Amino acid sequence: MFVGLLTCLPLIADEAAVRAALSRPGRVVLPPGTHQIHREIELTHLDAAGSAAGTTLRAAADFQGRALIVVRDANRVRLERIAFDGNRAALEQPLGFPPSNIPFAEHYRANAVLIEGSEDILIERTRFRNIASFALLIRKCRKVRIRAIEVRNSGSRHQNGRNNGTGGVLLEDGTADFLVTGSHFSGIRGNAVWTHSRLDAVRNSDGVISENTFDTIGRDAIQVGHAERVQVERNTMVRIGFPIYTVDQEGGGIPVGIDTAGNVSESIYTRNTMTEVNGKCVDLDGFHHGEVSFNRCRNHGRAEDYPNGHYAIVFNNNNPQMRSEQVYVHGNRIDGMKFGGVFVLGRDHRIENNTMTRLNLAGCPESHARYHCLYFAGQPDLLSSGVYLGVSAAEWSRQEPAAGNTVSGNTITGHGMSRRCVMRAPAVSASANSVSNNICREAP
Repeated sequence: MFVGLLTCLPLIADEAAVRAALSRPGRVVLPPGTHQIHREIELTHLDAAGSAAGTTLRAAADFQGRALIVVRDANRVRLERIAFDGNRAALEQPLGFPPSNIPFAEHYRANAVLIEGSEDILIERTRFRNIASFALLIRKCRKVRIRAIEVRNSGSRHQNGRNNGTGGVLLEDGTADFLVTGSHFSGIRGNAVWTHSRLDAVRNSDGVISENTFDTIGRDAIQVGHAERVQVERNTMVRIGFPIYTVDQEGGGIPVGIDTAGNVSESIYTRNTMTEVNGKCVDLDGFHHGEVSFNRCRNHGRAEDYPNGHYAIVFNNNNPQMRSEQVYVHGNRIDGMKFGGVFVLGRDHRIENNTMTRLNLAGCPESHARYHCLYFAGQPDLLSSGVYLGVSAAEWSRQEPAAGNTVSGNTITGHGMSRRCVMRAPAVSASANSVSNNICREAP
């Protein structure tokens, strides 16, 4: 069907012709070949496809702009079968995170595609590589469909040489009704799929992130930030927090398979598979009134193979707009964590029928000299427990001792688990939570 379209559309030989074609209404089919782009192409509509023989838009070494293509205030956007080469080697600049009141769209440059204030967006079968910042940066948009894209070897670093969170797909500032599915991400220095909003911005909402694959991600495979009603399901992740040298240790950027930030409610993380995680499997900082179920997370190596290793599932409450409450964690299978299985704070959570094996690979507290097992002087059991009922692990968070939680029907094995299966912080009352019917054993 594209043969007929190509016969009636002009061939595009240079940047000027690309601009002229993309400015016309109706569908544009770009010809094969690599087209150098020197400055951003800004549009109020976009309906473009690449040639069946292959079309690449490549950032020139002197490229200037927010993105190769910038779309604003469009009622309909279509982008198919085009390859983007961001020329990261020439364009990457050391850059940190923006101030908390600045949108990412106004801070990061040299993205591949930036879309703002638009709706009815479909991006599919499109490839991104060597992007200095984000492959896709979508802000204040509605009805976004991202299908079968591929993002490879992208993202930049800040001044200390660690990743600055960039590289993948970012949806921010109230983007609603979105889908990211059937896509592949590999060699991403920062976060691969990320919803983000500033504290005073509208939360993202009503999204699905499903059936994607992630391989060798320096920060988070998926981060759900400041959002409501987001479903993360059936994604496959391998080598999260690798390569080790790109992990933002100084900035506290512990890698996570599925991360959470801000205020996140009424969301579900289910049936995802994670293998080789140099960090946490699931982080629930800001997560409330939601569910974490039937996920699989497995590490095959030794404690020393995961220098950023952590608990498998971690609750927290840094955002002042939320309280950590009513999260149902069940049916998950955890195998081979450097420290514990679940760190719990807040109230009225249910931690039930999970299987957690080969916990505490570090061998705490006996291995304190090697692994610094006494993380907080006042909480000696923090890094050596299977399930830990605690208070916030960060001094800047609200101190909400775990209360009203149910820990029941879990199988917990690993170093010291017959003695330190379910433990609590000194500030947590022995009668404040219900703990029953858990199977606790030493590692085989």
